[in-house]
Amino acid sequence: MTRINTSLTKLLNIDVPIISAPMAFAATGDLASAVTSAGGFGFMGAGFLSSQELKRDFQLARQRLNLKASDPVPIGIGFIGWILELTETSDDPRLTAILDEKPVAIWFAFGANLGKYIAHVREYDAKRVHTTIIFVIVNSVEGALRAANDWKVDVVVAQGIEAGGHGGSESPPLLTLVQAITQAVLSGPLIVAAGGISTGLQIAALLTMGVDGVALGTRFLFTDECIYTPAQKEVLLRADHHATTRTLAFDEVGRTMGWPPKHDGRAIVNGIIEDVRAGLDLDQRLKKFDESAASGDTSRLIVWAGVGVGLTNDITPASDVVTSLSKETLAALQSTSKLFN
Repeated sequence: MTRINTSLTKLLNIDVPIISAPMAFAATGDLASAVTSAGGFGFMGAGFLSSQELKRDFQLARQRLNLKASDPVPIGIGFIGWILELTETSDDPRLTAILDEKPVAIWFAFGANLGKYIAHVREYDAKRVHTTIIFVIVNSVEGALRAANDWKVDVVVAQGIEAGGHGGSESPPLLTLVQAITQAVLSGPLIVAAGGISTGLQIAALLTMGVDGVALGTRFLFTDECIYTPAQKEVLLRADHHATTRTLAFDEVGRTMGWPPKHDGRAIVNGIIEDVRAGLDLDQRLKKFDESAASGDTSRLIVWAGVGVGLTNDITPASDVVTSLSKETLAALQSTSKLFN
């Protein structure tokens, strides 16, 4: 594979500046290690998993990457801030348990107190040789400046409104957000773009805007390693360019409420949204959702996905995704020279 060199590839020691996002309910160590093996960098999502489940996933990743027990693991793990508020004060705190596994990177998102968890990682690393690379996702210039100046993170992930899964409900579109953040954050953390990115052409365009890399979520849902069910993947394959919407309705029926103010999630429109539009109250919507799940009805499956979902139409190994994206990105970057002839 031809390398595409940026500050991010140097930081992570990877071939191409392509990251698979840490998607709860979708991305495990299997997907993360497949992306890393292919030359990108893979994240797994912690979600609501226990420390034992997460450590087991890391051990499997070690095996797939042929690592010794003492080696750092060249994948990352993503934690959601408001879930950490629940777990780190419980009888199963997860952050220290995962730091023991030596992930190369940790990604924090969506919480009012992310700074204290970042400080915890720094304090833990100060007592050992391994240093964890810290990513933080932001949806505004203000968030980027806080991450850069107050928390001094290594990587800021600028997430546009197009993103699947959860994010800022008032985030600007990605191109606007990226330009605003790159103009505001002139030194310090690297900048990674996220939100609606599904093709190498889009990656090339963002690299020319000055980002150090890109994070893709939805594109990696279309992989063998993604743990979405066959029914969920079939929904993805049928989705078009107008398939998604942002709302908290999916979280309400899925019983995953807890998001900070001005946050919601993007998923594929289905019976859950039709119930809202029909004026059903929450109890009625919960009843219909539970009945659908119990009967095997797929009309109310929660399928998180971004606006780029309609740009992919097949399920392939994650390694093939990294390879094809890399080739397309490189070709697009090389073609820009024609503009000067």
